Amino acid sequence: MGGDHFAYDAAFSRNIGWVTEAEQATLRRKRIAIAGMGGVGGGHLLTLARLGIGAFNIADFDTFDIVNFNRQAGALVSSLGRPKVEVLAGMARDINPECALRVFPQGVSDANLDEFLAGVDLYVDALDFFAFDIRRAVFAACRRLGIPAVTAAPLGIGAAVLIFLPDGMSFEEYFRLEGCDEEEMAMRFLLGLSPAMLQLGYLADPDRVSLAERRGPSTIAACQICAGVIATEALKILLGRGGVRAAPWGYQFDAYKLRLARTWRPGGNRNPLQRIALWFVRRQLEKMKAKGGAHVRP
Repeated sequence: MGGDHFAYDAAFSRNIGWVTEAEQATLRRKRIAIAGMGGVGGGHLLTLARLGIGAFNIADFDTFDIVNFNRQAGALVSSLGRPKVEVLAGMARDINPECALRVFPQGVSDANLDEFLAGVDLYVDALDFFAFDIRRAVFAACRRLGIPAVTAAPLGIGAAVLIFLPDGMSFEEYFRLEGCDEEEMAMRFLLGLSPAMLQLGYLADPDRVSLAERRGPSTIAACQICAGVIATEALKILLGRGGVRAAPWGYQFDAYKLRLARTWRPGGNRNPLQRIALWFVRRQLEKMKAKGGAHVRP
């Protein structure tokens, strides 16, 4: 069956039951922006496309490499060297040929931010962990434009989730990144995402983690969990049902430990519990630097 024979109602008919026919029609009219088509972004796009979302703005400037094979939805032998955003756009259109896609092959930047968010009902964060400047700019723009924003971080073999609603706590109020150097921002972002730090304790090789060198291990299991969670939160936000707990509420599910932690951090990283955790991580980092290393070991 080719694109000429595609029928939206038939393609997504098995969603009906968990959503009504009217709700599915609503999802068809929604547009979601996703910045980043790598570790989690590609999975987000394909999962949301199968949910029946009708339109997307997607951005990424990178190309596929063999080191992406362990976790990235579009990483295939046939896609090596090709632009991620181009590959994922093609995959999304194979799921829904009627999907309305706006593609930003240069990635998202201050120059195209308003265009990237034009007509968007929800923003899904899938930027690289260390892309702090543009991440802050995107979340600030979402706040200004009244767009809900969701992020799900693949940590360990699980996901840590935060939601920022236009009338709730902002990204900046929660993470408190203003005036920080990159190392401090990395610590604040990590601990803000996962105050419960459920991923601690089962890392097989701690030397593979280094905030200073911008590297760490990853798994497809965590990325797939993130995609499922993002689709669920997107459904609730876009349909206005199910109950959404936004920041300073958050949650983390760890499949390896079979644990779910719901967190509440009034004041975000200014919360006393967060400040203690940040002090502890800074102290560990200083000790390791003194010994000639630069690793932050869970």
